[in-house]
Amino acid sequence: MFRKPAFAPLAVLVIAGISAGAQVPDQRAPRTTAADAAGGETPPRPANQTMKQLVRGTEYAAASMAPLATLTAEHVLRSGGNAFDAIVAGQAVLGLVQPNLNGVGSDAVLLIYDAKAKKVFSLNAEGTAPKLATIEWYKANKDGKIPVNDSLLSGTVPGVVDAWYILLARWGTKNFADVLAPAIELAERGIPMGRNLNVAALKKYPSSARLYAPPDGKAWKDGEVWKNPDLARTLRRLVEAEKEASPQGRAAALKAARDRFYKGDIAREMARFSEENGGLFRYQDFAGYTAKVEEPISIDYRGYTVYKNPSASQGPAELLALNMLEGYDLKKMGLNSADYIHTSAEAMKLAMADRDTYLGDMDFIKIPYTGLLSKDYAAGRRKLIDPAKASGDFRPGDVTPYAGPGYQPVQRPRDVDLRGNSDHTGDTSYIAVVDRERNMISFTPSLHSGFGTKVVIGNLGFPLNCRGDYYSLVPGHANALEPGKRPRSTLQGTLVMKDGKPFLITGSPGGDDQCMRTIQTLLNVVEFGMNVQQAIEAPRWATRSFPASPFPHTMYPADLSLEGRISDAIRDELVRRGHKVAMKGPWSMNDSAAIMVEEATGTVSAGADPRTTALALAW
Repeated sequence: MFRKPAFAPLAVLVIAGISAGAQVPDQRAPRTTAADAAGGETPPRPANQTMKQLVRGTEYAAASMAPLATLTAEHVLRSGGNAFDAIVAGQAVLGLVQPNLNGVGSDAVLLIYDAKAKKVFSLNAEGTAPKLATIEWYKANKDGKIPVNDSLLSGTVPGVVDAWYILLARWGTKNFADVLAPAIELAERGIPMGRNLNVAALKKYPSSARLYAPPDGKAWKDGEVWKNPDLARTLRRLVEAEKEASPQGRAAALKAARDRFYKGDIAREMARFSEENGGLFRYQDFAGYTAKVEEPISIDYRGYTVYKNPSASQGPAELLALNMLEGYDLKKMGLNSADYIHTSAEAMKLAMADRDTYLGDMDFIKIPYTGLLSKDYAAGRRKLIDPAKASGDFRPGDVTPYAGPGYQPVQRPRDVDLRGNSDHTGDTSYIAVVDRERNMISFTPSLHSGFGTKVVIGNLGFPLNCRGDYYSLVPGHANALEPGKRPRSTLQGTLVMKDGKPFLITGSPGGDDQCMRTIQTLLNVVEFGMNVQQAIEAPRWATRSFPASPFPHTMYPADLSLEGRISDAIRDELVRRGHKVAMKGPWSMNDSAAIMVEEATGTVSAGADPRTTALALAW
């Protein structure tokens, strides 16, 4: 049985951000004058004055969006497990303690550095559309619209359990019984959830209303304990299948656990519930599903090799933006100066226009990465950035001249809505682990929006993700709905190598903003020399001047948001350049975690965002 890890006092200090020697920072927003606007800010406080303390160790590190998940991963590492064992255990708990953001019904993307093979891998655990889901069906039955964040009609097949299986079978050392024990115990014993479960949309579905019902029948109060015995039983069924097959060896036992979910009685229960409740999922949708290990894509940015997931992810847009930004002296511009924010936001708009035009599921479309990732293509795109004026246009590029011989260009229709109100933010979670062998894993699991489809699947204890509302219903679009296709997801993370050695992993929830969050963390480290905690805490910018991922794919031309710690003078200069600026709370626009491998010292350092409940631990 899982027991509380030792060294709890240390964890408490890290959560509070006041370990020995740390200073409580001045939380007032630093202000600058008009004369400072061009030069921007200096990097934020010294390392011992961050809101949360940077943690360092020589052996391993773990960081996630929830303390119990980080503690679970650290416990597995300290008990002799490797990074792959630890991250499965940690994410299983993450899904339990953040049931609105991720869980067994999630999709996911992962980036992996295999220290033994000295190779980076992409693990694509995005969900697929049911075989019955077609553009014609939604036009005939739903007035040409996909329900947004609601009902089984917005769901895709969950990929997280298959990701667990691949991690354990290919790289791990432990079995399902070991790594799921903490989640099973917590689900049965209960966790303090409080008001997070007071979601009105859950009440209209009987299975959801039953699972999330408050003790008094009225509303959850802070500190009240929620139990999920249904989920515990579902996870125990995986363990039972593994135990029954164990005489055939570890590989067969792991496969039996996985197959019980996708091909056994659990799959049949999911399919039956779907058919009885108006969903399009059938047994074959689950039985035919598989997560995929893929070759990642990468670019060189100032001597750092930056990796992203290639298929059904928006992650490559970060690489497109980095290629454009490499042509500027960002350090000279100054952190969060008007020039820096303007240039970065304009590059991201161009990258996101290419995201919408070219990126999707590589099983269904050909993505011209030779052209998209070329430095020459980036140089041409860079010329479109007017240093004095913000663009409000949707401007995808033509990669044909850069895509190499044999490339056959495809004219794809646009799917841009200027009148809707699509949500660009989304709801997701994140966990990262580095072990003593320097295996590195970035794991981004998600239900897409709060509680996904809002529909708990029968008595299984979880809802499905609602990623299906990302599909375009415009035939021929790169992200057009097709049976069995994965939607182009906002899920992504960043893995960075330096001189062929592991350097950094980072990720964040945030819907369409995820690429902007990880690129800013990376640039804060590479351009401005910050440690990962400083890089996470630095003030942020974001734009929505591109089509949103969820239906109806709304674009807000020239939109720009700034955290309140960015000065009024810089805001005014950005407005003068044509940006439609919205000032947000001073600590409101990020939810990151990151781990850095410091080759020179042989240590690992980890950071966690003070804007959320994130926790980092190292040993």
